[in-house]
Amino acid sequence: MTASSPLADARVSELVGEAVVAPSMHNAQPWRFRYSRESGTFRLYADPERAMLRSDPDGRALRIGCGAALFNLRVALATAGFHADVALLPDPQDTTLLALVHTAPSDDGEEVTGLRLLAPAIRRRHTSRYPFAEKAIPEDIRAGLVDAAQREGAVLSFPESWQARWVEELAEEAEARNLTDQGRERDLARWTRTGAEEADTATDGVPEYAFGPRKHGGRAPMRDFSGGQPVTDRGTTPFEETPHLAVVSTDGDQPVHWLRAGQAIQRVLLLATLKGLATSFSTQALEWPDLRWPLRDPLTGTGQVQMILRLGYGPQGPATPRRPVRDVLVIED
Repeated sequence: MTASSPLADARVSELVGEAVVAPSMHNAQPWRFRYSRESGTFRLYADPERAMLRSDPDGRALRIGCGAALFNLRVALATAGFHADVALLPDPQDTTLLALVHTAPSDDGEEVTGLRLLAPAIRRRHTSRYPFAEKAIPEDIRAGLVDAAQREGAVLSFPESWQARWVEELAEEAEARNLTDQGRERDLARWTRTGAEEADTATDGVPEYAFGPRKHGGRAPMRDFSGGQPVTDRGTTPFEETPHLAVVSTDGDQPVHWLRAGQAIQRVLLLATLKGLATSFSTQALEWPDLRWPLRDPLTGTGQVQMILRLGYGPQGPATPRRPVRDVLVIED
């Protein structure tokens, strides 16, 4: 097989099926794929119709989600025996085209082998909105997660003591603001699926069975996907008093950095899953510019925070719905 030999259509669909299991803000799944049989190339596009105009006006979170899907595609290609040559933002005239992925037979190098090891975690990783145990994460696992982010051009750090409390307070402030901001309320309502029938038939968004219990005590920064409204059989429970939070930062804050951050976050999440950790996100403070700015490294004042992760030992969350691959993929000659 040469570098330009096309993949069978069924294989292309399988690969994209792995890509779209990636997380995205409110599970909006803001991506589209095209595959060219002639060149053996995937194109990843943003889907502006799935943007959140109030919560994510510049499309930062949208591109982070697409970056996570791009990383899953790289892992799937490596598992299928291919190397992915990725060009980010290849066309300045088309801002919706986020990446070109040229495929070539794998040389079984260190990077391809590392990606293959992550493949089993793609389907196992689910956002967990449940309490985690008050149990330390071993230093070797933390170091591995830091290295995973670095491999994708990002920095992962674990805030401690007063800095961790500061991150928690900013998230709490943002959550309180979100519940009284009509624009963000509309974004949340658009992407939540309540009622058994709607939740069970959804192909996107966050269904009520994935909301998790309502927090009653504890310091873990959690989003209330119910918008403060009652949800059947949800219940309440205390969360961690000392949550394990990790901050993912990049050295810039442009679309290319957001795509790199998405790949770094997904690499971290997959490795964490393999190591037996459950994970979730805290994005509330990132949605408010005046709260996002003070999340930067307090010692150096550098770095642009792209994500706050919550990690720990606890139940994996339920799988959330995904759109059929045929709705997000076009195969062309």
